[in-house]
Amino acid sequence: MKRFIIVALFAFIATVASFAFTATSIADNQPVVGNPAPEFELADQSGQLHSLEDYRNQWVILYFYPKDGTPGCTTEACEFRDSIFAFRDINAQILGVSLDDVESHQEFAEDHSLPFPLLADTDGEASNAYGVKTRMFGMTVAKRQTFIIDPDGNVAKHYAKVKPDEHSAEVLADLKELGAGS
Repeated sequence: MKRFIIVALFAFIATVASFAFTATSIADNQPVVGNPAPEFELADQSGQLHSLEDYRNQWVILYFYPKDGTPGCTTEACEFRDSIFAFRDINAQILGVSLDDVESHQEFAEDHSLPFPLLADTDGEASNAYGVKTRMFGMTVAKRQTFIIDPDGNVAKHYAKVKPDEHSAEVLADLKELGAGS
């Protein structure tokens, strides 16, 4: 009987935990490859405003991530940091975006010496426009997804599933395949 109660309790806890950790999409209207990328104007970790229009005539890696300072987000940001010169060599700008505020981005960027803008989408409008806004662990966050935007402002590639420790190399390879730096 004791064993039955333990097994039943474990099953109940596992079921409740699966509901608690399930992400619920808020926005699903993702831009289509080949179409214009949604415009945005967001402040970076220094309070400077950035818009997609600022990056016309160069490639943009617009990567969305859930939360500053979390393990996967730190790994992904540091992988991009470690490859920054390879991205610059092919005229590609990295822009990280989350729903965290400017102060959080400033601390995150300083802690990890990130040499690219982290954009504060505090109202979630950009995350909504790109279809990555979601609820996870009871918080509204951006899904970990990336968009490559070509020099004309069109979505060239969308990564719906991202492995933080491999993503920078994957994006760099795909940019070269798309003709960046030619």
